[in-house]
Amino acid sequence: MEVVIMVNPRPLLSLLLLSLLSSHIADEVSATTITLFNKCPHTVWPGIQPSAGKPILARGGFKLPPKKAYTLHLPALWSGRLWGRHGCTFDVAGRGRCATGDCGGSLYCNGIGGAPPATLAEITLGNDQDFYDVSLVDGYNLGMSITPYKGSGRCSYAGCISDLNMMCPVGLQVRSRDNTVVACKSACSAFNSPRYCCTGKFGTPQACKPTAYSRIFKTACPKAYSYAYDDPTSIATCTRGNYVVTFCPRHR
Repeated sequence: MEVVIMVNPRPLLSLLLLSLLSSHIADEVSATTITLFNKCPHTVWPGIQPSAGKPILARGGFKLPPKKAYTLHLPALWSGRLWGRHGCTFDVAGRGRCATGDCGGSLYCNGIGGAPPATLAEITLGNDQDFYDVSLVDGYNLGMSITPYKGSGRCSYAGCISDLNMMCPVGLQVRSRDNTVVACKSACSAFNSPRYCCTGKFGTPQACKPTAYSRIFKTACPKAYSYAYDDPTSIATCTRGNYVVTFCPRHR
């Protein structure tokens, strides 16, 4: 079930949360919700990829104009990842392409993941505790955050509010036709090296350590995964929470 929420052109997150809390009807009070809120000055096309065996939500993708929000009701124990696509053009049949985060040239990702580089929001619902994070392991294209509410436990914020495209090292940059940096690759994607990908002899937390590239990501976004084994400072937990995923959280 999906609910579209109209958001004031100049919303504060607290007002958005208040409206969400007051909008749930009685038979949905216990359901976990995740609201995707676009604070970017441009349209974002969210993509949603469920984990293996979990249901596809909202056909896996949709259009989200600026200052609009879209709420999904998550099935129990659902897990998956969400990301933002931008620079997209689709025809009436939903075929086209996106400058970043494209999922096979379709508006509706239908279980297909986004092409890196793309910032990812990841969530796993549990019986007693949910786990969630924002990951730059597949690179970066848009700022993203996850803010829990109406839960118990630490329920901390996770995300990357900095614009990494502005500080992306030359070797990681993805540029558009007008030569603008539109995304920042991970070092793994750019160089395909076991050291950067945490594979082969580097395939353990003990062997795979931060690199100069992952440190750039971590310094700019301390509440996001910067490389594969960046668990201690990156994964967050909450019990029976609801969640807001915000694109371009820094934008006013």
